[in-house]
Order: sequence, then structure tokens, then C-alpha cells
Amino acid sequence: MSITQAKRLRLDLGILLPDAPGEADACVGRLINDLNCRDGIGEAHVVPASGEHPAQLCIHYDPGVASLARVREIAESAGAELTQRFGHVLWNVEGLQDERRARTVTDMLSRLPGVMEADASPAGPVRIEFDRTATSEAVLRNALGGMGVSAGGGAAQRMPDADHEHEHEHEHEYEHGGPFGANSELIFALLSGALLIAGYVASWLPAAPAWMPVALYVGAYVFGGTYTLREAIDTIRLGRFEIDTLMLVAAAGAAALDKWAEGALLLFLFSIGHALEHYAMGRARRAIEALADLAPPTAELRRGGAVREVPVAELKIGDTIIVRPNTRIPADGFVILGESSVDQAPITGESVPVDKRAVEDAARAALRPEGLLAENRIYAGTINGAGALEVQVIRLAADTSLARLVRMVNEAEAQKSPTQRFTDRFERIFVPVVLASVFVLLFAFVLIDESFGESFYRAMAVLVAASPCALAISTPSAVLSGIARAARGGVLVKGGGPLENLGKLGAIAFDKTGTLTEGKPRVTDVLPAAGVHAQDLLMVAMAVEALSDHPLAAAVVRDGRAQIGAGVTVPEATDLRSITGRGLTARIGEDAVVVGKAALFAEIEGPPVPTEVQAMIAGLQERGRTTMVVRRGEQYLGAVGLMDTPREAAAVVILRLRTLGIARMVMMSGDNSRVAEAVSQQVGLDEAWGDLMPEDKVAAIRRFRAEQEVAMVGDGVNDAPAMAHATVGIAMGAAGSDVALETADVALMGDDLTRLPFIIGLSRSTNRIIRQNLWISLGMVAVLVPATLFGLQLGAAVVFHEGSTLMVVANALRLLAYRDPTET
Repeated sequence: MSITQAKRLRLDLGILLPDAPGEADACVGRLINDLNCRDGIGEAHVVPASGEHPAQLCIHYDPGVASLARVREIAESAGAELTQRFGHVLWNVEGLQDERRARTVTDMLSRLPGVMEADASPAGPVRIEFDRTATSEAVLRNALGGMGVSAGGGAAQRMPDADHEHEHEHEHEYEHGGPFGANSELIFALLSGALLIAGYVASWLPAAPAWMPVALYVGAYVFGGTYTLREAIDTIRLGRFEIDTLMLVAAAGAAALDKWAEGALLLFLFSIGHALEHYAMGRARRAIEALADLAPPTAELRRGGAVREVPVAELKIGDTIIVRPNTRIPADGFVILGESSVDQAPITGESVPVDKRAVEDAARAALRPEGLLAENRIYAGTINGAGALEVQVIRLAADTSLARLVRMVNEAEAQKSPTQRFTDRFERIFVPVVLASVFVLLFAFVLIDESFGESFYRAMAVLVAASPCALAISTPSAVLSGIARAARGGVLVKGGGPLENLGKLGAIAFDKTGTLTEGKPRVTDVLPAAGVHAQDLLMVAMAVEALSDHPLAAAVVRDGRAQIGAGVTVPEATDLRSITGRGLTARIGEDAVVVGKAALFAEIEGPPVPTEVQAMIAGLQERGRTTMVVRRGEQYLGAVGLMDTPREAAAVVILRLRTLGIARMVMMSGDNSRVAEAVSQQVGLDEAWGDLMPEDKVAAIRRFRAEQEVAMVGDGVNDAPAMAHATVGIAMGAAGSDVALETADVALMGDDLTRLPFIIGLSRSTNRIIRQNLWISLGMVAVLVPATLFGLQLGAAVVFHEGSTLMVVANALRLLAYRDPTET
């Protein structure tokens, strides 16, 4: 196909493959491969999401071979076939007590017929891609039940599936954690400990029969080893030897040496460690599930003049709901009647309630919900204050900011951090090495003067000492706790990778508009000419600008009214005419009025701009202001300066970031350099780069990354390309923006810049705890292995080894109570 012949067609991926969870999904690759084999199609490739545009499939085709309509038909047909054949599910499950169990379930799922890809997380989410011609959702649920994992407790996210069989034909013993429910493992561990103590006491009682201590120790073995044995059997079937196998071998070895007490102690501490690990994961998971429980199950719906209570799931876009004082808000929407203050902390992390009032035009707001002001917008799960509100619904229950936050946090939990991936690889190599070393130590009696029993005992002690139990839980427990704490603070972190990378940042690049500034212009200067009162200047400007819908015009009207007072009557202007890019002309009474840039007055009839007014304009421009000159009739009334003013918190946030050690902070803006420099000086940044196109921002980020790790902070729309190239992309105000949630690695759910120091500080604490946990776990192995080789008893090795596991779990849980030290 020649270049001159080729044409391009772009189609939204979300329309072609509505079930695919993202651009990297395997179904996207299958679709591209299919299209590339079709006659007339030269190439198909993905265009990543950028700005306001979702991810698209770009198809290059030869119109001489296949028409536009035919190419579209081929693509839609191929997408429909893939959607019908391949299913995607993301389930929240119960029964994944720890990282090792999650890894085992992942491997077991991956071996099932029809499963293309599977990933289980100890936090609960299980992600599966499967071929519907070979399996179904019902089969996968039953298979999970057979593994002791319940997928019936509600889905984190369920992609549509032709097979809607949700009912279980059989209830599995482990669907609720075991015979004692969710606490079965803990109860088994405690029973093991009780029997261990009873056996120890019995061994010291002269009246106790000789068999009693051993019988009690055997009971401790049974209760302490039940869950460990199940895990070991599953991993051996998969051809792996993991920590559970090592513990069972060590316990069996102790029994063979008639060291029943040491073996029972090992299994008790190992099982109690597992139970506490499960508790740690559960506590972090519950911190996230608590978010999902924030939205009430029902809403008061006003329809046809009547008010009735309905399930939230039945609400439709455009419905009107009533929100009573001091109740939780059930849906996303905007206020159409009433005033109140709303506590938005569950979604945006804002510590102070936000005042809400009704929109001026509900019909217009419904057509453009993305343009709603913060004072009009309402989020599901937030708490209404003392005033009653009527709210128009703009999102279905499954698409609210709260639902998306919970869903995306669950997805984030399933993504492992770089450190976690390293420890997984380390374990898979380390465990077989330990087993091989222990096997060699069994024959130490051949080389040195000792009995086989002594060599066997030493080998078992080394086996316990070298088992990386603490290592297995050190990273996932910290990452999960960090993600949960961030979500509770109004920040969505999409996985362990971004969470770790935030703590490594050496530089931050900020967009200007909507990030460091309010994103809307304000009147900053009113400079009347000689003999003119400032109020007269404002009233004439307001009269003309009231007829325009330009953002600068809205700022003049809004801020002008605040300055002249509510009781002053503004004259009425007529005959508005817009001069594109220059200004406006109108009439007030008999006088012609012109409001616009200074350059406009050189192009129209009338006296030139006086020197006095020119000096005003030059001064305003030097300070980065956008200027308006006002002339009524033949008289110049003066100039008005406007500027997108910095956020109140911006300067304080920059200082807090410097306290955290961020060495370099830069503003990157598409505005002219003088405006960028003016804002930069006000907020205390190091540098300001203006007149940048999106591709210029990308190039700047690439230069940064060649020197150090850098974050790009923007509004998630026009800054998406630069955010994608940064080490970490951070989006502002993501609660109301679908694009921001999709493009960023980290999303500040509220339009609150103060969350930035919080999440960077949390990331550094997470990294610190991960490092501490690695030192504890690996350090304990490094100390205990030589100690056991030189005679440390098995019982002592067990206590120190399992004690380190409890330490790393407790250390990770500290993140749930993290407080930002830079906050005053």
C-alpha cells in the first residue's frame, strides 16, 4: 500500500472492546493481529488515551481495496467476536490469607482449561481472563471454591459476561474461612498453642501417663499444621517447594528426633504468624471496604410530584433525589435546590466541609456536568450538613466517584511493587537452595564425628532458620497498608510501583492552570484614568461583559459586582458585537463602548490610547496580567487587569515539599513566560517555563528523567502526555474527571493541592518500612543460619524466626495510622 493511497480510521477501544480493562489487555493485541491480516488493511495500532480523548485503535487502510464503511464493519465485527469469546472478571474474594496462598491460587487458576491469564492478591482481588468456549464464570467460581476461596462475596468489578450463572451448587467448607468462619485459622492456631502448653505442663507432672505429653503435642501438630499442610500439598502439586513445605519438613524432622515440643512450637508460631498476617491483610482490606459502605443503600426519589424511597441501584441519570440534613449522600450529582455544607473527606480528603449551593441553570448543568463548579457538585458517600438539598443525579450507582475509587483501589492492590516482584523471584530461588543445603547437612555425620541424629537435628534447625517467612509478608503488607491509608486520605495510588516511586522523587514539574492556580481568572487590578472613578470604570466594563459568555467576561461581572456592592445598579448595554480575539463593542445609551486589548484600538476609529493608559497597560503586563482597556464614546476610562490567581495553599505546599527534601520544582505552562514567571514568584518555585506546547512539556520531562526521578502534576487532561512520560503522573481533582482517573498513576481525588505532601510523605514512610522489614527478615536469616550451624537449639531458632514474622506484620500496620508531619 502506498503512502499516498493510505487512509486512517480511528475507533474508540472502549466501543470495540467494551470488556477489556485497558490498552494493555491481551484482547487488544488479538484484535490488532486479526485486523493486520485482513485485505486492504496495512497496519492497526493503539493510540494511547490523551487529553479528552480515550484510547483509540488507529487503522491504516487502502480505500481502493476496502471502503471506510467496510473497514469499520470489519473492526466492529472482530471486536464483537473477541468480546463474545473472551471474558474478564475482577472479583473480591475471601480465603486468600497471605501472599503465599495468593500465589498458589494464581498458579492453580492459570492451569485451568480456558484460563488465559490470572492474578490473585492477598488483599482480595482476583483478576481472570478466560476463553468462554472452554470455561465459564460458574466453573471458575466453583474452582475457586475448591481451592478454599470464596468468590461469592461481591465483585470488586465484574466485566460483562454472557454467562450469568452466579449461584453455587455447592457450599465449600472454606467459603467463610473454615469450620469456625473467618477466624478459623486463628482459632486453630490458638488451640495448637493451648495443646502445646498442656503438653509441656503434662511432661512435668509425675502423675501424668507417659503417653499424655506426646498425645497433646500431636494434637498441637494437627491444629497448627492443618492450613500449612493444605498449602504445602497445593504447592507440591504445582511443582514448587515453598515455606510451608519447609516448615512441615522441619516439624516432621523434630518428631522423628522425639523433639515433639520443638516441632509443636514451630507449627504453633508459624500458624499464629499466618493468622496475624491474615489479620493484617484483612485490616487493610477493611479500611478500603469501609469506603464502599459509605454510600447509603437507598435514596429518596422525587418523581412526578411524589417522594419514595428506592434502592440506589435503581437511580437513573436525571433523577431528582432529596438529601436530608446530617445524612449521607447516595449519588453523584449537582444541587438544584437548597444550600448546605458537605463533608467530602471520604472522597477528596478535605478536612473542612465545603459549602454547596444550587446551580443557576439546571438544564445547562445537566448538558455539561464536567463543567460544574465545586460549590454545585455533590459526591456519593459524602455527608450532608444542616441544610436540606435537592440533587439531580449525573452518574449511575456503578459509575459514581466512590464506586470508581473503590474499584480502582482494588485493581491497584493486584499490582505488585518492584520490591515485591524482587522478593517473589528471590523466594523461588532461595527455597530450593535451602532444601538442597539441608539435604547436604543431613550427611554431615559422614565428615565429622557426630551421630546421624545430631546431624539431622542441626539440619532441621538450619531449615527453620533459613526459611524466609518474614520476607514473604514484608513488602505486600506494607504496600497494601500504604494504599489503604492513601485511599482513606483522598488519594488513589494505582499499585505498589507508583507508591514506591513517589518516595524516590527528586523533582516535581507542575502545570499552572488548575494546578497551582485556581483555573479561573479573577480581576486583580482596576486602574481608572485621570478624572474617572474606579466604580464608573467597572460598571461600564460589567455592562458590556454581561452580554458575553467568555471566561474573562464572567470574571469581570462576578468580581466587579463584589467590588461595587449588591445595591448598585449597572447600566444596560445593547448591540453587542464581538471582535474575535480582540474584544467587544456595544452601546450604553447614546455612547459607543469598546472593551478589549490595547491593539484593538489601533484598528478601529477613534482617538488613540493615551500615554497614561499605555503606561498602565505596560505595568500590568509586566506583572503577568491580562489587560482590558475601556473606552466610552471618545473618553478612555482606564484599564482592568485579570489573572488566574494562585491557589491559597500553593505557596504553603511548596514550602512543605521543600521540607520533605524535593530539591527542584518547576512550573510548565502554555501561557506566556511573563504570566508563568509572575505565578512562579508568588508561590515560590525555582523556575517557570512558559509558551510550552504539549510536546514541549514531554521533551522537558524526558530531560528531567535523564537526571533524576520526576513527577508531573497536572489536571489529567491536557497534561496527559507529560504525565505518561514522568516517573509518576499525578492528577488534580480526579473525583470529577474520568480522564484524570484513567491517565494518572496517582490521583488526588479532591481539588486539594495539600494532599501532595501527604502522599509523598506516606510513600517515603512506606519505603522506609519496606526497607526495615527486609532488614529484619533477611538479617534474621543471616544471623540464625550460622548460629544454628554452631549449635543454636531448634526451639530458640523457632522463637527468633517466627518472632521476626510478627515484627514485620506489626511494623507494616503502622502505616494505617500515618500522619503527615509537615501539616501544622
